[in-house]
Amino acid sequence: MGLFTEADTQLALLRGLLGDALEPADLVSAMDRLDDDHCVRAITAADALARFSERLRAVGAGTLAARSPRDAGHGGLAQSRGHRNAIALVQDLTGSSQAEAARQVRGGEALREIAQADAVRLGADETGRGTDPGGAAVGDAAVGGRGADGRGAEEGASVCAGAPPGRGMPWHAALGLAVLSGAITTAQHDAIRRGLGEPPAPRAAPGGAPADARGGPVDVGRGEDAADVGRGEGAGDDAACQAWATAAEQLIAAAGHDSPEQLAGAARAIRDILDPEGAEARFLARYERRALRTWTDQDGARRASISFDDEGGAFFDAIVAAAMRPRRGGPRFVDPEEKAAAAELTADPRRNDQLVYDLFLDLVRAGVLAEAKAVLGTRQPGLRLVQTVDVDGAAGAVVMTEDGLTAPPSGVAERRRCEAGSVAVTVDSCGNPLDVGRESRLFTSRQRIGLAIRDGGCRWSGCDTPASYCEAHHIDEWHRDLGNTDVDRGILLCRFHHMNLHHGRWRITRNGKQEFVLHRRDGEQIPLPQRPALRYLFRGIDPPPQRFRRVA
Repeated sequence: MGLFTEADTQLALLRGLLGDALEPADLVSAMDRLDDDHCVRAITAADALARFSERLRAVGAGTLAARSPRDAGHGGLAQSRGHRNAIALVQDLTGSSQAEAARQVRGGEALREIAQADAVRLGADETGRGTDPGGAAVGDAAVGGRGADGRGAEEGASVCAGAPPGRGMPWHAALGLAVLSGAITTAQHDAIRRGLGEPPAPRAAPGGAPADARGGPVDVGRGEDAADVGRGEGAGDDAACQAWATAAEQLIAAAGHDSPEQLAGAARAIRDILDPEGAEARFLARYERRALRTWTDQDGARRASISFDDEGGAFFDAIVAAAMRPRRGGPRFVDPEEKAAAAELTADPRRNDQLVYDLFLDLVRAGVLAEAKAVLGTRQPGLRLVQTVDVDGAAGAVVMTEDGLTAPPSGVAERRRCEAGSVAVTVDSCGNPLDVGRESRLFTSRQRIGLAIRDGGCRWSGCDTPASYCEAHHIDEWHRDLGNTDVDRGILLCRFHHMNLHHGRWRITRNGKQEFVLHRRDGEQIPLPQRPALRYLFRGIDPPPQRFRRVA
């Protein structure tokens, strides 16, 4: 189907639903007259049109950026129209925020990079250079040109190193094609692209010579991560590029049910799993940026700003979650004492942000002399980490927080293990717990650990509720199906979706240890896949990306 044919189809659908002679002032009343199914169809068609225009805008923004390089001076397109750069021009043309305009330009430049690489691949002459659709030499545009931010393509190139001249494609080509086909939005593209970053390059030996882990010479790639001291800038080697490309394709598949925020978090976690050395460098860089600043504003109010390191932020989130869980939709199946405390907190007239502030001051006042239960109730906060250990006892290079699925380096897990101990849970290559057991009508705390490790939070499509807020649902009902309280037959759902499942008379099934499937009343079946970051944590990739290639 042609690009404009697709748009015409959606416009015809909207005309049929809302009327061909619809006036702008009548849009609200026309939409109100639609029944539920037709209202959903109208929104779906409108979204398809929005994606259509979004693609055109992104490609156009990339073209504006290509015609507004910094080295063109006042002769560039944006500059000739009174704007400092392409981002400012896009912002003026579209009325969008600076952040949104920058995202459109980034997406457009990525799409141009893919198109130019493909043009070189298909039409390279004997000199190894081709031309883009505008007639410019691709070799000049891709190597010597300047982007919207003034940085040369050679400073951020992501064509896989080691590919034959004129044959390399960017590792993120699938993302661009997904945008052009409408499979993902530009916001999802930007979230995945920025979350994955660039494939790592071999680090340099002392004195600047390329070296592998043993100090031997290696083929030099290029990477792009300021936190990776001693690492190159630009594209990684072929193995790393292939790993990043595979990750991008899997995240594209998840984009059908995950928000840009969820995709960004999953992409960052997957990047850290694939690149543990870079993950530790980023972890340490964020640790160095930790800060707490207080000041008095012009009205005399004391204010504060906190920049957390990864571990400190996760621990603070765990404290707030333990205290605020009843107000934020925590599990209902609790003991009577906790239920009474939850009811009291739910009825508290203070806003959530006020409660968090008072909690913070309570902790500061109490300090080491406080009984934690007096401040936090029966559910004590704690930072729970998940680390894979193979059959030979070798621990994974990165770990995953149970809530939030961030990926600190393994050194954090080693220190936390010394402080608080650990619980061993045997899982298969999909993260399914094997020896947690089944004991009673309700899932035990040990079984909930297994469910949290496997599910990482609510499994409902598009929900990002963390595991500590979830309830364990028996997919085989205890009374009706004589179901067992077995982790293989349980699934984590947030309180809202758990109630929605039962009240909507939907059901969840699972064939053995395959993916869970949600069955709607109308017969539609919706897969509930495991979070992408957890798939990588337990399965890895086979074979793993080679970080170095010896050349001598």
